[in-house]
Amino acid sequence: MGLKKIAWVTDSTAYITEDLKNHPDVFVMPLAIIFGDVVYEDGISLTTEQLYEKIKQSKEVPKTSQPAVGKFVELYEKLKNDYEQAIAIHISSKLSGTLDSSRSASEMAEFPVEIIDSKSMSYAITSLLNTGIELSEQGMDGEMIAKKLREEADKGENYILLGSLEQFYKGGRMSGTQFLLGNLLQIKPIIRINQNGEFEVFEKVRSEKKAVRRLLELVNNAYNEHSIGEVQIMHGNVREKAIALEKEIKNKYPNMNIVIGEISSTIAAHAGEGTVAIIWQNK
Repeated sequence: MGLKKIAWVTDSTAYITEDLKNHPDVFVMPLAIIFGDVVYEDGISLTTEQLYEKIKQSKEVPKTSQPAVGKFVELYEKLKNDYEQAIAIHISSKLSGTLDSSRSASEMAEFPVEIIDSKSMSYAITSLLNTGIELSEQGMDGEMIAKKLREEADKGENYILLGSLEQFYKGGRMSGTQFLLGNLLQIKPIIRINQNGEFEVFEKVRSEKKAVRRLLELVNNAYNEHSIGEVQIMHGNVREKAIALEKEIKNKYPNMNIVIGEISSTIAAHAGEGTVAIIWQNK
């Protein structure tokens, strides 16, 4: 029997839908979450519920770490027995060394892998995976799919209301000045991952209510400019907030497709419980 054409590789910062979970050609590499001396594998030995509980109990902010190159080498050595090549879509290279580990491992395993920098995380990766798999099913070859996905990676938009400014700051994602201002003035910053794949403060808003109103304005702008047909709302254990946001969007755009999902433990370790993010792909 000949080799299958393409294996799809991603990491645990992606939102893995049921379809992707059950897809025989999709492989997810877990990032590590470190509490003191104990290392957990995201989504395997630590769920988001357990993570929130541990943070509450210990008051300790966990650290996260990219998968070891050796883990990727093991995966690629295994895949080259069954596949002609892989397409690997990873968290922004500006936020994690995961993509570099993946690239190094493909060279060490001498297995051809098209490495895609999502320049983002979470459902932005999911969208790229879904698009890539669809293009593959239509008969497009791996090189062309990779080219298309790199173009698509530049079209994503995301806006994040953090659940914990403190966790974000202690995780090294925010400057001390920004953290201090946010705390002292009770500012609710809207964070985004920009087109370079880096975190930045998009806007400083006075309250969560105003921040949510601003998110709705941004959806409205994107709908008018790019005719977006789907929005993803990701949350950190606050499904009720995600549902309230969905209702607001549906009131204005009844035909809008809305996906609600949980952020992964790796993202929650930095963003905190209570986080709400809104993501879409511009046309």
